[in-house]
Amino acid sequence: MQITRQPPVKTTLQPSNHPYLSGAWTPVHEEVDVDELEVIEGEIPADIDGIYLRNTENPVHQPLGRHHPFDGDGMVHQVSISGGKASYRNRFIRTHCFNQEQIAGEALWGGLMDPHGTSRRPGFGAHEGLKDTGSTDIIVHAGTALATFYQCGEAWQMDPVTLENLGKASWGPIDGVSAHPKVDEETGELMFFNYSKYAPFMHYGVVGRSGQLEHYVPIPLPGPRLPHDMAITKNWSILNDMPLFWDENLLERNIHAARIHDGVPTRFALIPRRGQPEDIRWFEASPTYVLHWTNAYEVSGSEGDEVVLEGYYQDKPMPDPLEEAGEYSHMMAYVDEHSFQSRLHRWRFNLKTGETTEERLSDRIVEFGMINPAYLMKKSRYIWSTTSKPGWFLFNGYVRHDTQTGEEQVHELPDGVYASESPMVPRKSSSSEAVRQQSREDDGYLVTFLINENTATSELAILDASDIAKGPICRAALPHKISSGVHATWVEHAQLSRDAEFRKNQQAA
Repeated sequence: MQITRQPPVKTTLQPSNHPYLSGAWTPVHEEVDVDELEVIEGEIPADIDGIYLRNTENPVHQPLGRHHPFDGDGMVHQVSISGGKASYRNRFIRTHCFNQEQIAGEALWGGLMDPHGTSRRPGFGAHEGLKDTGSTDIIVHAGTALATFYQCGEAWQMDPVTLENLGKASWGPIDGVSAHPKVDEETGELMFFNYSKYAPFMHYGVVGRSGQLEHYVPIPLPGPRLPHDMAITKNWSILNDMPLFWDENLLERNIHAARIHDGVPTRFALIPRRGQPEDIRWFEASPTYVLHWTNAYEVSGSEGDEVVLEGYYQDKPMPDPLEEAGEYSHMMAYVDEHSFQSRLHRWRFNLKTGETTEERLSDRIVEFGMINPAYLMKKSRYIWSTTSKPGWFLFNGYVRHDTQTGEEQVHELPDGVYASESPMVPRKSSSSEAVRQQSREDDGYLVTFLINENTATSELAILDASDIAKGPICRAALPHKISSGVHATWVEHAQLSRDAEFRKNQQAA
């Protein structure tokens, strides 16, 4: 394992017993490149050929006030796998805010739990006053990695191969880009949304494969809302208006306190991919809050055309404080799946009748699910979710849901070992495209990072997606213990090659 270290960043962060600045959430500040990871168990499958990217919350400076786990600076960790070997590198996302704090040598912005006025400079996002870290989501569009912030900041670009920072996306609108834009690899389009405290409170847009903003329209809402994710089908984009949002009376005093609004239903906006506000179809459903969707698709039948949406329904969007957590009681509950009780759920929107029907797919508390990417926008059978440690935002295992039979496979990690969001990677086949399309939906792997608090180490781990119960089939050592975080993605090397060829042809035209 040959390690190349990058110049150190300036940091003022002090050791802390804060639950999300210690343990598995202890920040790492070094940036390194490793040419080949040492395999410590099994073998890296030869039929994997792509790149795993994981975003993490990784604060650099001592907080100005109270720290929330979503306040950290963005750091992207990458593993490139090909030919049975894997390399590793990690880089901070050099947002404008990150660079300004590096110049100042200290924190300049307060966090999510701090009162208005804590920040020393004007801030960003729907909340306003926050630091745009790009630390929430990570996807790849048109050959470029895009890191986004859950409260709507810029879309920060990186080279997915080298992790070179490429600055903010030129197409980003003034209201920013929320986390969780969606990419249709067949058309090369990226769909995104944003939200704010100002009418019309939400916008929706489409970016073409060439990297140009090609469609951008308002989605009028009754007031400020707090959506987190969106979904797409072949013809529709699905946005939401849910009853968990800021208290209007407190908001007038610049106090951002989210609460559930009794009597307000969940509403879904189905807009044609390049539709106008007047084309929106609104559907009502039972009140809840949803952080993440797993898939959406269209079906036709004798009862009418339907759009099907799957994701994690929260039974208790406003959880009770975890009193044993003391001063962190509210914060700990709001990031604990066992407190807000997220379970796999399905919504059906009948385009003929305008009715919504719902069904619970699992009684198990889970979140952060992945599907086989070849089944995006198609009827899919399998979902791979993570389980979490009660009372904590820490993934401690996996569940493979068979939505056709209801069967569930489970893998529990050892105590003190925590996972990352784990994309499903279809097995690369050397056979013809026709044969590949006939392969099983669960024929592939889960790729993840593990943080082992017992040994103070981290690893790349690979699981058989068709049999996760047997645990990792391969583990490779990372050069340092990484910090826990939120989202991850996978991109095939073949897709990056297709994107590069498109850019070459576009430049030559």
